[in-house]
Amino acid sequence: MNVRVLLLAIFWANQALTQGFSGLGTEAEGFAMPDPQHVISFPQDHGAHPDFRIEWWYLTATLEGDDGAQYGVQWTLFRSAMRPGEGEGWQSPQVWMGHAAVTSAEEHHVAERLARGGIGQAGVISTPFETFIDDWQMLATGAGLEDMTVRARGADFAYDLALHATGPIVLQGDRGYSVKSPGGQASHYFSQPFYEVSGVVTLPDGPVAVTGQGWLDREWSSQPLAEDQSGWDWFSLSFDTGARLMGFGLRGAALFTSATWIAPDGTPTPYGDGALQLTPLNHVEIEGREVPTEWRVALPVRGVDVTVEALNPQAWMGVSFPYWEGPISIAGSHTGRGYLEMTGY
Repeated sequence: MNVRVLLLAIFWANQALTQGFSGLGTEAEGFAMPDPQHVISFPQDHGAHPDFRIEWWYLTATLEGDDGAQYGVQWTLFRSAMRPGEGEGWQSPQVWMGHAAVTSAEEHHVAERLARGGIGQAGVISTPFETFIDDWQMLATGAGLEDMTVRARGADFAYDLALHATGPIVLQGDRGYSVKSPGGQASHYFSQPFYEVSGVVTLPDGPVAVTGQGWLDREWSSQPLAEDQSGWDWFSLSFDTGARLMGFGLRGAALFTSATWIAPDGTPTPYGDGALQLTPLNHVEIEGREVPTEWRVALPVRGVDVTVEALNPQAWMGVSFPYWEGPISIAGSHTGRGYLEMTGY
């Protein structure tokens, strides 16, 4: 990355930080807004939506190594527009940020990449699907998102994974329109929660062959938070029964929750505010913050009442927008594994 790119990316990051968590609760005049009548379509919506202020391509995976240990992997690409409108080359308002991480019970390795749009350093192609920032890449090897490879590396880790979807893409909320607050803030949101994953994770002690499950989230918006909302707690739970549960709580004047029950065949059933119950059970101190890394998660209408616990409570992402992200175990009415993301702490 040259000095000009680095300075622009740092300036963008600092500006966003002064507005709250990524500035996502600020007004978005001039940007496109989510439309409940929008029909999500593919391959178009696999690609970027530059008229919107922010979006992301977000993969998490819970893995087991041939050494018998459990691992978690994250690969994320964020796109953010500094202003509405178009521009070529250095005049492009688009900036990009990539996060990659590998987590075990004892270690948490994190890397970040920053890039300016319009110069070929980062971007997304919808057909055939490809996302990249520098040499990090998520690349389709067939039609759509069914089969992909994912690669990233940091100073002390790397991974090279193959993904194969065994179920359909799931539209979150109302046909992909996901409401985030009582005031109606929303995003367009879909997931592919049915990946089988295999490949190699390389850590300071050497390479480890891994297999497991992956979950890809796709989301775009221009103001997904209300002004009083400071952050969220997001859960992706993969149960041993084959069912999945996506749920989140947005912290504001009152907690706003949303959930989607995903049957083993991929049929989604959305649940609005209040159906999902989230109770923090245990906190740890990280970087001077009290962060809940053990939760009770209940969706009574589906008979779900589980405790989720972090594989590594110290899975703190010390990046431009610090947050917690890591794999979790599930026990109680259902068992399995999943991922937890917590922002705004």
